Amino acid sequence: MKFIVSSSALLKQLQQISGVINANTVLPILEDFLFEVEKNKLTVVATDPETVMKVHLEVEAKDTGKVCIPAKILIDSLKNIPDQPLTFNIDKHFAVELTSDNGKYKVMGENPDNFPKEPASDETTSFTTTSSALVTAINKTLFAVSNDDLRPAMTGVYFEMDKKGLQFVATDAHRLVRYKRKDVSCPKNDSLIVPKNR
Repeated sequence: MKFIVSSSALLKQLQQISGVINANTVLPILEDFLFEVEKNKLTVVATDPETVMKVHLEVEAKDTGKVCIPAKILIDSLKNIPDQPLTFNIDKHFAVELTSDNGKYKVMGENPDNFPKEPASDETTSFTTTSSALVTAINKTLFAVSNDDLRPAMTGVYFEMDKKGLQFVATDAHRLVRYKRKDVSCPKNDSLIVPKNR
């Protein structure tokens, strides 16, 4: 498998999802990014046992394939490469060779078949909003979230969705804050709790 991608664009996208990766994981493959190339589109997946995050990039590629690449090594390497096209060559043993104007980097990848499958979503609820609106809403409620691990329901921000918009609620049993957004598109009523440490 071979593909070409902008080094700065790749680094920016990987940094957005690298927060999910935990260095002290039980499964070593969870310290990797899953790279999947199909029809000039690169999908990179990062996961822990509870959360899955994906990013998509346009790349130059003639073939398709998958590989797992250690996240820390890849991000540290990309930080030292100025903005330029970066060529990834992956052989049948999952060895990854990165070629740039500065030289070549080699790292041993892993078999993508060992990467955990994304859990199936039976009854999902989705909503559409801008990232800045979501960040504002979380920042307006996060200060009231509890740090008490004995009350797990209070260690996150509660999202309540209905056709009128999205409501964010947080409490630590002493403070209660509610923030409402009406510029959010929610097809049906539902709710979820997003943990503070995400």
